Amino acid sequence: MRTTALLPVLCAALLSAGAQANDLVVNEGADSIRFTEAACSNEAVLQRIDPGDRPLFRSASATLRGQRYTACWSLVSTAVYLVYEDGDQGLVPVSKLKVPVDI
Repeated sequence: MRTTALLPVLCAALLSAGAQANDLVVNEGADSIRFTEAACSNEAVLQRIDPGDRPLFRSASATLRGQRYTACWSLVSTAVYLVYEDGDQGLVPVSKLKVPVDI
């Protein structure tokens, strides 16, 4: 039931009006990941994703331990699955996603 309730919230947040307003973020200290609704277009990442699954992936960018990375993400159950350009992968619980406050 919890999964079913989270999916509409995530979809509504990503599909709301305005390009930057569609973004969601996760911040933990100096580390951050920004999720966008734009289709994944990074060739280095796409090569790491099964061709049949590529349409399900969207663009993301991350700053982790001071390094900037390009990634792509897809929703899986109650988490966001990330694939980074260097081959690293990760999961972020949907409950950690927030609408960014950009000033």
